[in-house]
Parts: sequence; C-alpha cells; structure tokens
Amino acid sequence: MSNTVEFARMNGLGNKILVVDMRGRKDVVTAAAAIALNADPATGFDQIMAIHDPKAEGTDAWIDILNSDGTKAQACGNGTRCVVQALAAETGKKIFTFQTVAGILNAVEHEDGTISVDMGKPVFAWDKIPLAEEFADTRRIELQIGPIDNPVLHSPSVMSMGNPHAIFWVDKDPMSYDLARFGPLLENHPMFPERANITLAQVLSPTTLRTRTWERGAGLTLACGSAACSAAVCAARTGRTGRKVTIDVASAPASGQLTIEWRESDDHVVMTGPAEWEWSGSVDPVTGRWTRDREQGAQAR
Repeated sequence: MSNTVEFARMNGLGNKILVVDMRGRKDVVTAAAAIALNADPATGFDQIMAIHDPKAEGTDAWIDILNSDGTKAQACGNGTRCVVQALAAETGKKIFTFQTVAGILNAVEHEDGTISVDMGKPVFAWDKIPLAEEFADTRRIELQIGPIDNPVLHSPSVMSMGNPHAIFWVDKDPMSYDLARFGPLLENHPMFPERANITLAQVLSPTTLRTRTWERGAGLTLACGSAACSAAVCAARTGRTGRKVTIDVASAPASGQLTIEWRESDDHVVMTGPAEWEWSGSVDPVTGRWTRDREQGAQAR
C-alpha cells in the first residue's frame, strides 16, 4: 500500500476543508496527521473530509470527518459540499448519498454549481444534544457569559444537527463581539458534556440571519454549515423567522450566503451553497507529510 493518497484543498464559503481520498484503503487519517497538517499555514483547515469506500449498500462513500485538533466530528455541511464538488468533477454524477457517524446525507449539485445537502432532522431533546442538565424547553436555556445583571451573551437556543450547537441571539453585528475570548469558555462549558459549537446570530429580517461561529474542535471559523442550519432552525422554532432563510455568514471572506430550508413535509434541513476547489496534492495519512502537485507549483512539507 502506498504511503500517500491524493487530497485537495477546498473551501465551502471560506470554511477551510481538506478532502482526502482514502478509497481502496483500510487505514484512516490519523489524529497526528490532522494536527500536523493544521500546524502548517499552507494546509491549515477547519475539517478534513476523508472519503472511504462505502459501508452501506446504496451509498456512494463513507465520510470520516476530523477537526483541526485531531478529534472526530459528526457533521460538516460545508465540507460535504466540497466532497460533492470533488466527486462530481471526477465521476460526472450529480446526486450522491453519503454515510457518516451522524447518519445518511443526501446531496445534489445543481446546474449553477451550487450544492444542496440534506442534513437530516434536527434534534431538540436535552439528553440527545446532549446537555448536562435537564431542560424541558431547549428553545431557551439558562446559560450566560458576563456580569449576572448585565450579561454579554445569555439564554441560547440549543439543538443537535448531528453535533451539539448553542445559538446566542444578539442585537448587533456578530463581528463586534469578542468570540475568540468567549468561544473556548462556552465550547467547554460543563453544560455541554461533548462540547458544543457556539454561534452568534443576529436577525436582520424575517428571512435573513447574520451569523458567526466558534466551532467545536476548530475554533474561530470563516463558516460552519451545521451551525448555519442550527441557527435557521432555532430562529424558526423561536418565531424569529420563517422556515426558509438566507444566512449572511459574517466571517466569510467574500459576501457569502447559504440558503437553509427546514422543510415541513419531512422535518429535514436542507442547506444550499457554494464550494470552491483551490489546489491538490498528495499526503501521508499517518504523518501528515504532504506534497503539492507540480503543475501548481510543487512544494513538500
């Protein structure tokens, strides 16, 4: 078995993604390789999407997802769009079914290049998110940062979109908050036994939200698809918006938007947005040592 596999540097609305082709192999991308890749500025990432041979009949691939700290992630919507774009370019297919630890994901690439991913059903039960304390209504829980009589952030909506999310509602631009300081405290708060993704969400209109996310296991991120889905669902669930919204991702490098629809027909959340290929190379999935393809300017690390 060769020591290296092909990989691509991609992004989903700025969310930094490495798509690693592990098909035909029995091993996995190691945590050590993920940490080494993230430590290099050229390959620093939010998630690795490792494509493996399918485990279940009727699926196109098993997707193993790693955070930049080497831990496993259950879901990554922006990364899934990158996988779709990569496989669509390779195979000519437009419709895909993937299996992850969070379940089955169906996705389609549209004629305009945007990609829709069915993220499945949201989960609201406190012990399934999970939370450390019982809350009968997870649309609003007791949690705050800052002085007790004047908290900076408080009363988040919480849910799981395959991974735990806490949505804090803010009345000004999410970029004006020091999320780099609050994010680690909230991600690792005792309320979240499996840690949580922390999102600041501002309601701009009944059909538009502006968000910024501290991502569990990755830190400040330019975009997070499952967080966008969670913000949209929680906004609808609390009566702030309808069930279909546009997400203005505040931290995205360009004016990037996602469309999120929480369908009434089957309770599924569908996210539509772009994906972008940047460059490709080869990587050792055990050590993280990599080489960029020569036609794009070879370099080894």
